[in-house]
Amino acid sequence: MEHAFTPLESLLPTGDLKFCLVILNQPLDKGHFDRLWSKAVLRACADGGANRLYQITKGNQDSFLPDYISGDFDSIRPEVKEYYKGKGCELIETLDQDLTDFTKCLQILQTRIEEKGLQGKHKLHVNTGLEGEWCGLIPIGNTCDNITTTGLKWNLTNQLLKFGTLVSTSNAYDNSGIVTIETDKPLLWTMAVKSEPNAYN
Repeated sequence: MEHAFTPLESLLPTGDLKFCLVILNQPLDKGHFDRLWSKAVLRACADGGANRLYQITKGNQDSFLPDYISGDFDSIRPEVKEYYKGKGCELIETLDQDLTDFTKCLQILQTRIEEKGLQGKHKLHVNTGLEGEWCGLIPIGNTCDNITTTGLKWNLTNQLLKFGTLVSTSNAYDNSGIVTIETDKPLLWTMAVKSEPNAYN
């Protein structure tokens, strides 16, 4: 069964795509943040990502409480950790040093998502005009043994994706407006998003 959706539908006023928001320890674009937060069905921070959330919502943190924060907590500032703990946010300590905080956060997210449609064939509509130049496919924790894509500048055909061997982190589009992905294991789709004009003055 093929699942079709528009990844950036969440940034459109009429979009009703269900998605989860994971905040990493990277700069946040204030221009898109409020819309992404308000439409997400589940919100999580990977360790130091909580610092970013705390900073970007300064003065209104009570309205932006994540469902959980996970990691080994070596990056989150003590006052930020105590703030979210005091507000009842779930703190999940993950000490496995073989995995990144991001990967651990995604593994927890997987267990919380009840939908079973993680594998199979997917059609992504990438023609909203909000797409940036790059995109990528990343295996989540496990090796993906058989990946086939269309619509990318560098397509994969029955290929293996595995950290240390091959990951497709710096791909691009072929301008057809549609990307198809067929996979035997869960994958993370990443993509650049154009900044909103005048997001910062």
